[in-house]
Amino acid sequence: MKKVTVNAQQVALVFKNGAYQKMLGEGSYWLWQKNAIVYESTQPFQPPVALNLLLQDRALAAALEVVTIADHEIALQFQDGLFQKVLVPGRYAFWKSAIRYEFVKADLSKIGITENIDRGLLENKLVAPYVRTYKVESYEKALLFVDGKPQGELSPGTHYWWKNAIAIHVAKADVRQQQLEINGQEILTKDKANLRINAWAQYRVINAATALLENAGYDRQLYVAIQQALREYVAGFAFDELLEKKESMAPVVLQQVAAAATALGVQVTGFGIRDIILPGDIREIMNQVLVAEKKAQANTIMRREETASTRSLLNTARLMEENAMLWKLKEMEYVEKIADKISNISINGNGVLIDQLKQIFIPNK
Repeated sequence: MKKVTVNAQQVALVFKNGAYQKMLGEGSYWLWQKNAIVYESTQPFQPPVALNLLLQDRALAAALEVVTIADHEIALQFQDGLFQKVLVPGRYAFWKSAIRYEFVKADLSKIGITENIDRGLLENKLVAPYVRTYKVESYEKALLFVDGKPQGELSPGTHYWWKNAIAIHVAKADVRQQQLEINGQEILTKDKANLRINAWAQYRVINAATALLENAGYDRQLYVAIQQALREYVAGFAFDELLEKKESMAPVVLQQVAAAATALGVQVTGFGIRDIILPGDIREIMNQVLVAEKKAQANTIMRREETASTRSLLNTARLMEENAMLWKLKEMEYVEKIADKISNISINGNGVLIDQLKQIFIPNK
């Protein structure tokens, strides 16, 4: 004989030789050749035998809340409104008590999360293993592929899908303005001069579907298109002509590559030539030409100045010839310059110094 006491918020199951007999509520009981297992009704029920055998007892079945999770499902368990755990496929039983249990089932056979589950809960460490997450920045265009099939464009933000055997791929394109460096282009001009050109281009993606679906490596294809347009332009001119028309090179190349860029889903917004590097022999010849041009300019300036100086002297001489006072002023100017270098000077001219100078500089008529 064994006495069993069942307190409040407790339930006891009676077994005889391992076979379930009945359920006991609150109270004290004497058992003969039987044993009882006492459960807390505030805790989930862990059946000691197959749950189906126990549920044959209507009283016990009425006291339990049974949740069945299919193979392709999970269930989020809430206790009094608070998330507790994730239930994997199987059968679970909970005592009906003052504690309120809620369950949100999720079908993992699909990728879309249509269940009413908060975003924060999807990022919970217990739920995250069942969720695929992908983030699209505000400056990106993204295309969704499910089992290799395009499903449309994704808006900026964080996207969630259930994790299962269905393949998901997200292709992204940065729609901000991009810089493309086109350096070290060895190009022959029309007259076979070998030039090395460094250029740059700026572009942005304007059609993500065209860029990602219809083109593999749209940025590399754009590089080749610009490179080809640059080569065609340079090859169409002789070296001297190219130097004269180098300012028109950028707009012409930009115009030629516009159609190819549109086919790639991008728009070239800018293009420029950074450097034109000449071969060593041509560079030396160009330096010699430059030096010769500068020397010629210097000689022209010197001749111009000499002519102006001679013309000025001639005009001064004519004025001095016509005006005796100018002779006197010129004499005083020379005396002043000499006095700056000589401490003492004596002049004897008996009052006819100006006449003597005039006789020297003005020929007799």
